[in-house]
Amino acid sequence: MKRGLALFLAALLTALALTACGGGYSGGDKGGAVGEDFAPSSPSAAPADYNRAESQVWGFDAEEAPAGPEEAGGGEESRLANAKMVYTASAEAETQDFDACTAALEGLVEELGGYLEYASRGSYGDGSRNASYTVRIPSARFKEFLASVGEISHIISQDQNADNISEMYYDIESRLTTQRTKLERLQALLAKAELMEDIITLESAISETELEIEQLTGSLRRYDSLVDYATIEIRLREVLRLSTVEEAPPTFASRLGNAFTEGLRSFGDFLQGLAIFVAYNWIWMLLLALIVLLVVGLSRRSQARRAETFRQAREQAGGFFNRKKDGPKNPDDKQPKD
Repeated sequence: MKRGLALFLAALLTALALTACGGGYSGGDKGGAVGEDFAPSSPSAAPADYNRAESQVWGFDAEEAPAGPEEAGGGEESRLANAKMVYTASAEAETQDFDACTAALEGLVEELGGYLEYASRGSYGDGSRNASYTVRIPSARFKEFLASVGEISHIISQDQNADNISEMYYDIESRLTTQRTKLERLQALLAKAELMEDIITLESAISETELEIEQLTGSLRRYDSLVDYATIEIRLREVLRLSTVEEAPPTFASRLGNAFTEGLRSFGDFLQGLAIFVAYNWIWMLLLALIVLLVVGLSRRSQARRAETFRQAREQAGGFFNRKKDGPKNPDDKQPKD
């Protein structure tokens, strides 16, 4: 009885392993129902249909691929109907009315059914403010949100990305179906097991299978969150004048006049920035000026003391040489008598 049960368990585990390897991209029962392009019902036609679906999604070999019913009348939306797409974007924006712009941006997120995953505000040394947002918006309203952000603020730069994770998603989904089937069979064997050794072996296998199911389920939930909600990074800053991109004037006189005007405007901005910098840092500048005056005063006193010391030393040296000059040149010379 014990030997027969052990052989039966080994055969069962071998069959489950072969089932898992063979169902890597088939999508299982659930995978075939969710995405027809990625899990065709005919095994012989699976590679060709899968490659055709990839070419439809990414646009590779679009001219060589045969025109199917979805390509003929569906357009991009029908081609991506069963694809798992992750949309991300980042934008650099500026505004002259910071409070109104941030309020409108946060209201737009709420209006479109999204939420703020991260938000922060700060200010620069010149007093201008800035904000950073990580926004999650339903993928169906991704383009609408980006267009509305361009109306609320002045967009400097913007990047968009679309990542197709269909292959990874349906592979995990297939592995999850296989592990659930394996768990049901192991639990059925555990209900029939009589020997303690067999019970311990089955319980260990069931524990490992449940852990694998939890990990695969967590991966699918994370992918579902990325697919259902697009992620947009927005960096907003407050400016006095919006950045503009102007075409080059056709004549030299126009270019010279524009350069002269822009120079005056830049010089005015520089003076304004300097005034704001001085007003913002006047305490430190006053402290620095006091330190400089103290150092200069100490230096002058030190130089005066050194000059006085040198003068005294020179006078003493001069007196010594004068006394030596007034004395007799030769000790043997006699002094004249009165």
